[in-house]
Amino acid sequence: MQRLWKRELWRLAGLTAIGALIGWPFSAIGAGIAVALALQLAYQLHQLRALHEWLAQHPHDEPPSASGLWGELFDRLYRYQKGQRITQRRLRDTLSRIQESSEAMRDSVVMLDRHGDMEWWNSAAERMLGLKPALDRGQHITNLLRDPRFVDYFQARDYREPLTLSSPIDEQMILQFQITLYGDDERLVMARDITRLHRLEQMRRDFVANVSHELRTPLTVLSGYLETYGDMADQLPGRLGRGFEQMRSQTTRMQNLVNDLLLLSRLEIDQGGQDDTPIELTSLLDNIRRDAEALSNGHHRIDVEIDEPRRLVGSEKEIHSALSNLAFNAVRYAGDQSHIVLRWTHHTDGACLEVEDDGEGIDPHHIPRLTERFYRVDKGRSTATGGTGLGLAIVKHVLLRHDARLEISSHPGEGTVFRCVFPDTRLTDAEHDSCHQRQA
Repeated sequence: MQRLWKRELWRLAGLTAIGALIGWPFSAIGAGIAVALALQLAYQLHQLRALHEWLAQHPHDEPPSASGLWGELFDRLYRYQKGQRITQRRLRDTLSRIQESSEAMRDSVVMLDRHGDMEWWNSAAERMLGLKPALDRGQHITNLLRDPRFVDYFQARDYREPLTLSSPIDEQMILQFQITLYGDDERLVMARDITRLHRLEQMRRDFVANVSHELRTPLTVLSGYLETYGDMADQLPGRLGRGFEQMRSQTTRMQNLVNDLLLLSRLEIDQGGQDDTPIELTSLLDNIRRDAEALSNGHHRIDVEIDEPRRLVGSEKEIHSALSNLAFNAVRYAGDQSHIVLRWTHHTDGACLEVEDDGEGIDPHHIPRLTERFYRVDKGRSTATGGTGLGLAIVKHVLLRHDARLEISSHPGEGTVFRCVFPDTRLTDAEHDSCHQRQA
């Protein structure tokens, strides 16, 4: 390319010199140079016009014939256009394959632009969500999916967990929505039909609830008779008396298990939100501390710390159940002479109810599974302490019903912190509560 530029400059210089020589005999050197430059300009304009006509009218044809710098420019533009056409063809083929594969999916797929307007969707989305290409293209997604839970999920921009809702066109169809951010703040909405799994889960919940309910009556009868016979223990042989004591202990454990199963079933089935009231956490934590001290029987030091003046809005009965499970677990598993703290405080990401101990701690690889039902870090020790294996599962569901989350941090020998983090929307000032009560 550098050589072509030099050649053009030499051509221009030669043409100027020829013009000067032609004009010299007539004492018109300037006119001769001007004519030479005019011819050069006319040539450049002619090539520029040829370039414009080629790009505007026949861009896919061969370029105009030219030599020198213009010929090189035409060839480069032609090669660039050819490469662009190949790239565009490949992109179209790739996009076509992506759309074909999306069409073959059973899950619905909806592509949104950066404003949340729907650009494209597959046929599964038409069946599950009722989208119509002629009417809905370009509409905002919340104009079609108007459920407040989906609107909040969409606007929160926290898509780590999926959202389960009924289909907008069929309440019997249960869909699981998952949103993914990509590109220039664009979003991909996927919905999966989980109706069958939902029904199976509902059957499991109903089965557990029904069986647990049916077990209460025989256990109550059995417990009553064992208590009666226990009052006559001095009249029974020693070996038989020890057997009655074990039966009473195991019956009590079974009753606790049935009660926890019933509570967990109710938490899963009931949507909650009917008994949200401001909770006086000072008295609540004091009550839990006294219950934990009774369970500890002097083997632990248990304190309460209040750093957050605002109240928590929620179900006092459920919050009491969740914190009691955390406090009793600390008493059972932290080890003798441990220091346990029940704390109501505030962190950067929300208000926290914490149960902290300086006991034996938990190996971090157990932490992700602690909220599973009947999961035990040490099965032998957990059975001996009388736990049901459902405490942390109950805590998890109580927190979900209160828009909160459970954080666990622990290492062997360094103690454990169970932190229940609530959003600020779940807090209220005590002055506001008293003012509201006076107005009522």
